[in-house]
Order: sequence, then C-alpha cells, then structure tokens
Amino acid sequence: MIRTGPLAGVRVLEIQGIGPGPFAAMTLADLGANVLRVARPGQTRSKFNPVLDRGRCAQVAVDMKTNAGRERLLDLVGQSEVLIEGYRPGVMERLGLGPDDCLARNPKLIYGRITGWGRSGPLADTAGHDINYIALSGALHACGTAESGPVPPLNLVGDFGGGGLLLALGIACALFESRGSGTGQVVDAAMVDGASMLMSMIYGLRANGRWPAARAGNILDGSAYFYTCYPCADGAWVAVGAIEPDFRIALFEGLGIADEAKALMQARDDDPQIRARIAAIFAGRTREQWQQVFDGSDACVTPVLSIDEAADHPHNIAWGSLRRVAGANHPTPAPRFSRTPPMPPDAAFDIAAQIAQWQLGDMPVQPIG
Repeated sequence: MIRTGPLAGVRVLEIQGIGPGPFAAMTLADLGANVLRVARPGQTRSKFNPVLDRGRCAQVAVDMKTNAGRERLLDLVGQSEVLIEGYRPGVMERLGLGPDDCLARNPKLIYGRITGWGRSGPLADTAGHDINYIALSGALHACGTAESGPVPPLNLVGDFGGGGLLLALGIACALFESRGSGTGQVVDAAMVDGASMLMSMIYGLRANGRWPAARAGNILDGSAYFYTCYPCADGAWVAVGAIEPDFRIALFEGLGIADEAKALMQARDDDPQIRARIAAIFAGRTREQWQQVFDGSDACVTPVLSIDEAADHPHNIAWGSLRRVAGANHPTPAPRFSRTPPMPPDAAFDIAAQIAQWQLGDMPVQPIG
C-alpha cells in the first residue's frame, strides 16, 4: 500500500538534520507525502528515533561538497515538489544548492528552510538552541515560578511548535498556492518567529493589562490555585484547570469543600492559604483515587501521566491519540481528515513502491531504522 493522506503523491526531499527539520518531514510523511532523506556519506543509524524518523521511504547518501554529489542532489531536486533543509544561513548557498540553484533546476519547487534566528539581524549567523530562541520571544520568561526562575518547557515551543510545525504549515500553504500559479517559492521558518507567534494570546493579554510583567501571578502560569498541579499521597500528580466559575465549583464539590465556594471565589487567584488548603486535601488520597472522584465531572482535573503511562489512558486508547508500536509511544497523525485519512503509525506501507517513484539510478538506497 502506498502511503495515504491529503499529501499522498507529493515527493519531499529531506536534507538530513536534527530536531525541527525532521519533525516537519515526519509531519508531511504522516499526511501522506513520499519523503526521501538525503544523508551524509558514512552516516550511521545509531541515532535512529523510531517516532521522529517514521514514515520515510528510505535514505540515500550524497556528498554535497563534491561536484558529483551536487549534481546528484539537483537531479533529485528536479523530481521533487518540496525540499527541506535546516542548515545555518548561507551553507546551502555555498554548496551551490541554495534556493536560486534549486529553483533554476525545478521552478515549481517549494524550498522549505528552517533557522533559529532568521536570515538577517545581528544573531543570524550565531549558534543557538530552542532555549535561546524562546528566551528572545518572551516565552521562556513566562514559564516557571517566582522560586524556580525561568523553566524551559522541554524544547516544544521553539524546535517543534514554533519551528517544525510552522515549516510544515508553510510548505502545505505553498503547495496549495503553487497548484494555481505553477511556480514554486521559498518558505523560510525561523524559530524565533514561531515562538513569538505561539505567544500571541499572551502578548494580547499583556497589552490589555491582564498579564503582569512578573513571572508569577498570572492566570495560566501555575500561580492560580485553580490552574496548577498538586502532588497526591502516592507521589503522583494531578493537573487542575478549573478556570471558569462553574468548573471551579465542580472542583470544590469534588474536594468536599463546596460549602466554602462563595468565599473561595472571592479570594485572590494566587491566595497562598487556599493553595495550601487544596494541596493538603489532594495529598490525602492517591492519584487513582482522585481520578475516580473527578472522572466525568467538569472540574477539569486530570492525572499527570508519565510518558510511559500516556498510551494506556482509556481516553487516549478510545480516541487513538497514541499507539504503542515496538515499545515506543507514537502520536497518531494529526489533524484528522474525513475523506483522505492518513495511515496510522503502525500501518505497513509498500516501501519499494514509494522508492520506485524516485529515479535514483545507481545511488545506494538505505532503509531508515
């Protein structure tokens, strides 16, 4: 079976990289694209990631620093609708494989590229990682508590949400436009842009005076007693998100303090005494016991699941959000489509048929994984 999904038949050339570039390629492969990875000669598969690297048909080794390798890559460009690269600004141009070179070979190509800082400005040529890009967007400053200082939200905001997913969206939009114009273009995704976009609501709340500049004391940063996490008797945690008044009343009912609802609702959101009181109540039972209390209610209380536990939660099983495949938790391709559904992550597809859509000549073809 050929891969299915709304991007079925789209050929994507992925220049080997790390983090956001592979995530963008994974997302396009999830949606049906035929993704061929170009690896460096001698590259080993010891760093294979069973989730992030899924869905590719294969990889070929190309030495892009040689004239022969450059021509081989341009041959592949001529067969592709999309190229993805994540080098520092100027690297692909110095190799003779920048947008001008590739679009000259294939004017319909969507040339997708991702950087941390963008392609101009005082930081454009300097190194950085997710933590640095989100630091300049204001996102990192807003994460954490008064005691902890800034706490990185893994590398989700810069690398993956503000980087790889933004690039995948841009590529999909450019593909749509090219169907009408017949012309390709460059899609330039900078992680500092993406992190700033993800802060849009917070920027707006700040402008309206509803988000103090201090790290703590804001409704969504864990300072409010009704939007935070509490430890339970067994050392596990629950997440509470009872923002709206009706949901907060449901929270008080589940905690057995409904008779105090009026006074509690009139107190400050970050009242330390209320927080301590609720913390003491949650600490009196295990996470499983609290889950039994709040399941089916509108109190917005859920267990904080570990990575290993997530795939076994009844809702994730019923909705199919995660599937455990060969010991790894795989997120189901998203979003979902009614007429052109993508393949589930554990579905087998005809790799040979995917490879056959490329004219690879004598290039050695390697499996991924």
